Amino acid sequence: MGRHRDPGTSTTRPAGAPAEAPAGRAVRARVALLALLGSVLVPLIVAGLRSVLWLLVGMAGLALAAVGAWWTLAHTGALRVLGVLLSVAAPLTVLALYAASGMLGPALLSLALWGLAVAAAHTALTPSHSTRKAEPAAAPHHPWIVMNPRSGGGKVGRFQLVEKARAAGAEVALLDGGQDVVDLARRAVAEGADLLAVAGGDGTQALVAEVAAQHDVPFAVIPAGTRNHFALDLGLDREDPAASLQALTDGVEIRVDLGFAADRVFVNNASFGTYASVVADPAYRDAKVHTALQTLPGLLTGKDAATLRMRAGSARADGLQALLVSNNPYRRAVDSAHPGRRERLDSGRLGVLCVRVDNTVQAARLVRGPRSGSVLRLDAEEVVVEADTDTVAVGIDGEYVLLPTPVVCRSAPAALRVVVPRDRPGVPTGGGPPDWPRVTRLALGRLAPHHERRTAAA
Repeated sequence: MGRHRDPGTSTTRPAGAPAEAPAGRAVRARVALLALLGSVLVPLIVAGLRSVLWLLVGMAGLALAAVGAWWTLAHTGALRVLGVLLSVAAPLTVLALYAASGMLGPALLSLALWGLAVAAAHTALTPSHSTRKAEPAAAPHHPWIVMNPRSGGGKVGRFQLVEKARAAGAEVALLDGGQDVVDLARRAVAEGADLLAVAGGDGTQALVAEVAAQHDVPFAVIPAGTRNHFALDLGLDREDPAASLQALTDGVEIRVDLGFAADRVFVNNASFGTYASVVADPAYRDAKVHTALQTLPGLLTGKDAATLRMRAGSARADGLQALLVSNNPYRRAVDSAHPGRRERLDSGRLGVLCVRVDNTVQAARLVRGPRSGSVLRLDAEEVVVEADTDTVAVGIDGEYVLLPTPVVCRSAPAALRVVVPRDRPGVPTGGGPPDWPRVTRLALGRLAPHHERRTAAA
């Protein structure tokens, strides 16, 4: 019987077989419901109806901390100092009140149970979130890898990537700061390269990935940059970049999407507004925090404040200070133990995050999340970004560029063939708020197998 590998795991299974026995998933669904019930009962048992009051106290502390963070970022002088004090003092005061009243332990236990409930619910529903199946990849005859010796504080040298890549039969091109990466990659394809790879940051990954997609040549990622978000969501081991070289000899191939901002490719995201403007400052590379604190007040509340507009289908938003368009949606920060990661890279959708905070009241409302009116999250196949100027600053995978407005962002589904090692840590499996009715049906054994197959295929 043929075998294939799920791109989010490192285990083999028979083709067409379920990812896990239904009984195991039902058990996790029951754990999720019990943990969710416990997160509610613990404070009720300890404090009764007063637990509602303590919940409001906690929310008030978060709101005051958000106000302090806003004053810190958007203002200077005494108001910034007050903002720093408030953002620290508010949560500490709430914790002190909880401790004095004997509620600190129950509150922490309730939060832990809630986290367990969400994690268990996501893993119970894993099959409906699986990405396209990986297929065995043929070993390349002429792999080509471009390496940036300066990326990640010198990971190329520290992990002996040049020597190990050449030992695996790859041609290695080292960047010295003066070459055109795209030209190098195109020349490599013209000379017979049947796999392109990058050992460097996400910006360089995007440039070479575009060439690979144009020529339908497999692409491999060696996480030798500083953050390596693309590698993280591919399930690669960022702590051991050399492990990714196994893709050359024992790899599987998956298809992933690419994002476009106008004619520029991004593998992670395109950021408009405040972040892009901060990145544009030459001092940002050497003093990130200091530069951000110096420039943000003018960008958020001063004459340089961004005036972005966004259109995505029937959705509209204007007066935005920050806009993030991502290649597949990111998880919310509180969704799981892996915040800020993408559940999948092959949905054919862009993630959109819009932020508008004009004053202290709106900053306090941020604790309500999407209901605050200051944050908008959605996904779309195409997003149009407009501004009041002829050009707009954009951070494309962390690299600053100026693009003419309006900027049309779009997804290119399954545009890139990516070869990854057969064994790797894996990617998140499930994101967003859990589907609790579905979890309940699974826990009670009322979720039929044919319903699972239809959901997974949707």
